[in-house]
Amino acid sequence: MSEPPRPPKRRGRLFRFGAAFVVMLAVAGYLVVQYVTGGAGGPGCKVVSADGDEAAYEFSPEQAVNAATITAVGTARGLPERAVTIALATALQESALRNIEHGDRDSLGLFQQRPSQGWGTEREIMDPVYSAGEFYDHLVKVPDYTRLPLTVAAQRVQRSGYPEAYAKHEPDAALLAAALSGRAAAVLTCQGRPDPVRVSGPDAVRSALVRDFGRDAVEQAGAEVAADERKPAPGEPVTETDGRTVTVPLTADGGPDGRDARDVGERGWQVAHWAVANASALHIKRVLYDGREWTSGRTNGEWRPVADDAKGGTGARKAANSVRIVTAQ
Repeated sequence: MSEPPRPPKRRGRLFRFGAAFVVMLAVAGYLVVQYVTGGAGGPGCKVVSADGDEAAYEFSPEQAVNAATITAVGTARGLPERAVTIALATALQESALRNIEHGDRDSLGLFQQRPSQGWGTEREIMDPVYSAGEFYDHLVKVPDYTRLPLTVAAQRVQRSGYPEAYAKHEPDAALLAAALSGRAAAVLTCQGRPDPVRVSGPDAVRSALVRDFGRDAVEQAGAEVAADERKPAPGEPVTETDGRTVTVPLTADGGPDGRDARDVGERGWQVAHWAVANASALHIKRVLYDGREWTSGRTNGEWRPVADDAKGGTGARKAANSVRIVTAQ
């Protein structure tokens, strides 16, 4: 008499189910991290063309912060938008706008500058403000750099082994420069998911403004100073009475030394876009300028008109001469 048939072995099936479950957990964990951090490892920000040609560039919050810093350093020196475009294209090629601690030989940072070649110490080069300043210092010494092809101007600063590589980044760099210099209005958006590692507030926003734009252009206010306690100096960011709103006044001369000769509107949109680019890092919840508002976590990230009502729009329409940055805490 033959034995009854044995049930099929389930070990292989259980193993496959277990492996699939692990993969699902990993994917879920990745999605959670991307939601919380604003996609620090991938696109979480986007800039679009103001010319209606549908050109766009998507990038991460980390890249957005570095691009905003590079731009602020250039405009604070009174340099033209072309200089900013050249700098951004160079950083896109050299580091993908990431402040990396490695590279060819002893190359470091956003521009892959080498301590052994006199660009500064390792610590200095890893400071985005310093490295951007060094790039601009060398760029302005290139005769007629604004009239040169971008790849030629960048190569005369960088002395790269691949001089033609900068050219492919020019379209994206031009979009970023137009937005982050403020020439194009309401074209940069970010998801703004707060960085869970960094806890920030109004003090961090004021410090970052001074870091990127320079103390000459933006004087740092005291931590406890409210807007109704004293009249702020021109360009000085102050904390309003709610304790979470930093207001950056915009002046006609562009700062104490008058180097930034752009109009108030351009400088206003530069600060507003700068705040959006730094939203994840500085836990910025809202940015209001010239009757429009950006809010972190909004799916489409659009700048929207603000109604002048009691719930949150009060004062928004009269803020064409100042940018209001509201932090989450």
